[in-house]
Amino acid sequence: MRVIYKDKENVKMQVQSMDDLWYLSQIAEPGDIASGKTERKVKLGSGTDAKSASVKKTFFISLLIEKIEFHKYSNNLRISGKVTQGPEEIPSGSYHTFDVEAGTILTITKGVWQRYHLDRLKEASKPEQPKVLVVVFDREEVFFSLLRSYGYDMLSGFKGDIEKKDMPEKAKGNFYADIAKQIIEYDARYSFHRIVLASPAFWKEYLLKELPDEIRKRTVLASCNSVGQSAIGEVLSRPEVQTALKDDRVIKEVAAVDELLSEINKSGLAAYGITDTENAVNMGAAKLLLLTDSMIRKSRESGTYANVDRIMRAAESTRSHILIVSSDHEGGKKLDGLGGIGAVLRYRI
Repeated sequence: MRVIYKDKENVKMQVQSMDDLWYLSQIAEPGDIASGKTERKVKLGSGTDAKSASVKKTFFISLLIEKIEFHKYSNNLRISGKVTQGPEEIPSGSYHTFDVEAGTILTITKGVWQRYHLDRLKEASKPEQPKVLVVVFDREEVFFSLLRSYGYDMLSGFKGDIEKKDMPEKAKGNFYADIAKQIIEYDARYSFHRIVLASPAFWKEYLLKELPDEIRKRTVLASCNSVGQSAIGEVLSRPEVQTALKDDRVIKEVAAVDELLSEINKSGLAAYGITDTENAVNMGAAKLLLLTDSMIRKSRESGTYANVDRIMRAAESTRSHILIVSSDHEGGKKLDGLGGIGAVLRYRI
């Protein structure tokens, strides 16, 4: 995300990547003003002539945001609402949607930019995040996933032709060499900062031998009990992975949820669910407030976001750290199971 201009109420920014779309979906909120250029078809000649030719024209408009939709699989963010300022071709009060993609320039105007908004903006405007590949596999199948700011994208997966007798650790055609070839191809495309190899038992050691030295230097080995999408969440919770990828956003979110769950299991410094968490925040007991983006989105859709916003503002006023967790990874899914909100406490209440 490139921040072009910023003052007390306005931030003008340019979206540069798919991760930026997710960040913007967390920064912009209903009630904010979004301003930018948009295209509309305009008829030439008489407006009553159905056969009149039309052309696309570019206009600058502002709208009061009512709805925000992030579509990660289509690389698209839609920001919709009522037009508050624009040309006569797009009258005030009419509805319009900004289709935001890489390259789009928008200005977001808020009455107050809270600290958690600015933290998100600062995070989004950092240089491109280091790319991480996670490979989970056993002796029969493999899955490749790319870590994103909001979770991970599954890149591919395939099965090997397994030799059942004599040499159970080997696969026909050398399954590990096929995995290594795919890793090398993905690395050439994405230039990974880290590559995580995770498997049950000792399969990861076999694969490591197939990789060139230059890739081995960037490789982290981890254990997992199963293979598949569920295993990725398990891998991201492993201490060795969290240590190696401590600056990655997803790792931070998973670690924070794990801390909350640990405190809950000890009947210790934790609160979860909207009522208990709000009480903890209002008492100033919350050290870390966790909310999922799914919970926030659903509260907007149900008309209860004002309560969630009040909790976040109260947390900020008591110097609590606020972390919005993506529901696209296992940490977020676990937090959603607790109501989508929880807090690690400074002291028992």
